[in-house]
Amino acid sequence: MSRNYGGEGSCYAAAPDIVGPRSPVSAAVVPHLPSPGELLAPAVQAGRTGEIPEIALTAQIAACAERVAAIDPREAFERLSEAFCGRYPEVAMQWLRDAGLLVHLLPELDATVAFSQEGGRRHKDVWEHTKAVVRQSVPRPAVRWAAVLHDIGKVTTRRFVGPGKVTFHGHAEEGVRMYRRGPARRIGFPPELREQVELLILHHLRPGQYDGSWTDAAVRRFAHEMGPLLTDLLDLSRADVTSKRPGKRQRCLFLISELSRRIREIAALDARVPPLPSGVGDVLIRELGLAPGKIIGLLRNRLTAMCEAGEIEAGQAAEYYVQVVRERGLLAELAGPAA
Repeated sequence: MSRNYGGEGSCYAAAPDIVGPRSPVSAAVVPHLPSPGELLAPAVQAGRTGEIPEIALTAQIAACAERVAAIDPREAFERLSEAFCGRYPEVAMQWLRDAGLLVHLLPELDATVAFSQEGGRRHKDVWEHTKAVVRQSVPRPAVRWAAVLHDIGKVTTRRFVGPGKVTFHGHAEEGVRMYRRGPARRIGFPPELREQVELLILHHLRPGQYDGSWTDAAVRRFAHEMGPLLTDLLDLSRADVTSKRPGKRQRCLFLISELSRRIREIAALDARVPPLPSGVGDVLIRELGLAPGKIIGLLRNRLTAMCEAGEIEAGQAAEYYVQVVRERGLLAELAGPAA
């Protein structure tokens, strides 16, 4: 049971204890002003267990919520990461909002609450969508933090352009600017993680732009540009699919999986050691007395196919393939198509 040393709703009351994973989220008997870090203990526990902190405890913390603004940035990162990377991050997020802490820690995110309605015109609830994305995302810090902050730019980029139509053009870029001005300074991210989160916010829409029509070159370019961010970005993109429309969710997830598969297949193909040595065409021209042209390409294709079929050895010196051409009469075989 909670005990309050300063009266109902007073901040000078029971400070939240960091209790074990099986304990109910309640106030411990600590008759002092809670430290900023202690104010976040119930959020950590809520993220672990999914239990909503007691109403009395929430009210006590709300009464002095502004104290959390003084928290050390590194401690803010550690406590919030625990809450967001738990099994029930959406419960922790909602409690932070209910306790009045979110507006001091992440005001950019707090601004998305009840953002879906204005003048009777509605769109997807950004706050509820964000909680769903965080819940669905893999519990890696970079992905969870990016999920928490990926849509903060929608608040300032929303435009009503016609009856029932809303746009958020440039919200990813605006989200990065807001992130740099706010969370990146307010929360003590490790430098590498801070950069990862920024890039995930910036690029979170890109996997969703894949429609199956990209060429191999486009897929290869996308994977190259994303580099080590690729796995986290694809995982964030999957989590960002929250549509309840029949078929749309399945279609979006299928396309992301297809993109991932094509990236793997192209990478595997690019990693293969070429069966023919570099410069084999020049050697064929010189040793066989051929002129540069289509016949050289045909010979290379035929020799490559023979290597892949196991008919001849791959990775040999160029002179080996000259001998194969001579012994197997490939030049005569291909002379007709080359003419």
